[in-house]
Amino acid sequence: MFKLLIFIVAGYFLYKLLTNDRKKKREMQEKKKENLAASGEMVRDPICGTYVPKNGDIRVRQGDQVYCFCSFECRDKFLKQLEQD
Repeated sequence: MFKLLIFIVAGYFLYKLLTNDRKKKREMQEKKKENLAASGEMVRDPICGTYVPKNGDIRVRQGDQVYCFCSFECRDKFLKQLEQD
């Protein structure tokens, strides 16, 4: 009985260790994206909010403003919004 209890506790600590590691990796990736955005290398997609390279292929120019998109679907949604306004 005591061995089973130790096995369960060890399994729980291993589970917490792995899930915490994933959480830290995700936070580090978000910080890296924010740093790239702050340096001007990446910009945020105005539709879905993902970060894309500033010199990406999918762009729309509206006056002096240039918008970069992660996909053609996001670009099309943005163009529809511009037509409605």
